[in-house]
Amino acid sequence: MAQVEATTERIIAADAETVFDTLADYADTRAKLLPGHFSEYEVREGGDGQGTLVHWKLQATSKRIRDCLFEVTEPTDGQLVEKDRNSSMVTTWTVTPAPAAEGRTASSRVVVTTVWDGAGGIGGFFERAFAPKGLARIHDEVLANLAAEVEK
Repeated sequence: MAQVEATTERIIAADAETVFDTLADYADTRAKLLPGHFSEYEVREGGDGQGTLVHWKLQATSKRIRDCLFEVTEPTDGQLVEKDRNSSMVTTWTVTPAPAAEGRTASSRVVVTTVWDGAGGIGGFFERAFAPKGLARIHDEVLANLAAEVEK
């Protein structure tokens, strides 16, 4: 099995603390950021960053649905790590200050990376070829929704 990785990033016209706090708010804001690929969203423990346990289903394709139960940690400043108890999937959100956008006092760079152990054989070949692009599109939607939320 080879590891599969999908990475997406975006510059958001808001300070890093605001962006991070919005991402870490699983109790209220995070559900609003998720596009239609996500369903059955439920915070089971915590709700604000470290120590949160959150469930959702991710429908990456019409036939591929992942039932996810993520434990959230904050290993470093500006970083959220979501580890799925149901699979090898790990998603890392990293928020750092960026040069301010025109007309703004602050901007942030948000990078989201998801890795998982891919399938073997021909199925694994197609997974490595196509899954990262599909997941990157989904994460790009989340980042666009995040930008809309914090750039108000």
